[in-house]
Amino acid sequence: MSLKDFLLRPGHPGKARYFVWFSSIAFVCLSISQFSSYMVEQTIAQGDSRVISSFLHFTHIRNMGGVFGMAQGHGWIFALFSVALIAGLIAYLWRSRQVRVYEFICFGLVAGGGISNILDRLIYGSVIDFIDVKGIPYWHYVFNTADTFIHMGLWPMLFISIFLHKDN
Repeated sequence: MSLKDFLLRPGHPGKARYFVWFSSIAFVCLSISQFSSYMVEQTIAQGDSRVISSFLHFTHIRNMGGVFGMAQGHGWIFALFSVALIAGLIAYLWRSRQVRVYEFICFGLVAGGGISNILDRLIYGSVIDFIDVKGIPYWHYVFNTADTFIHMGLWPMLFISIFLHKDN
């Protein structure tokens, strides 16, 4: 069986097994993201930066808003939206008979990152961002591992949905 055939396989016959995959992926992503937030909080003062390489710095900032720093001071709105989105995602995976294996995997990454950002807001009062990529024109954003996991789930899902999953 090819990787494409595996990823596009319907998930409903072994849904419990794939739901374990989803939960495990989400838990690993959540754990890595929370550990990185904790380490940044403990080792880098807010506003300080550690040079990892010429293009990568770890810069401790706090995001009191949402994606790309929107709506600063209104992070609770994004937290509530995230909780609703993750609950809907779990309901979709559990109830739908059209779910494919790749959705369990990709949504595991998205859920783990999303839950980590929610926990950051609950534990620290804001999201801890620290990955600061330098040298990209017009890029001035600092993000975290949770955001990375969210993108690692969304972009492959979008690609697979558009280019490989032709029966939609």
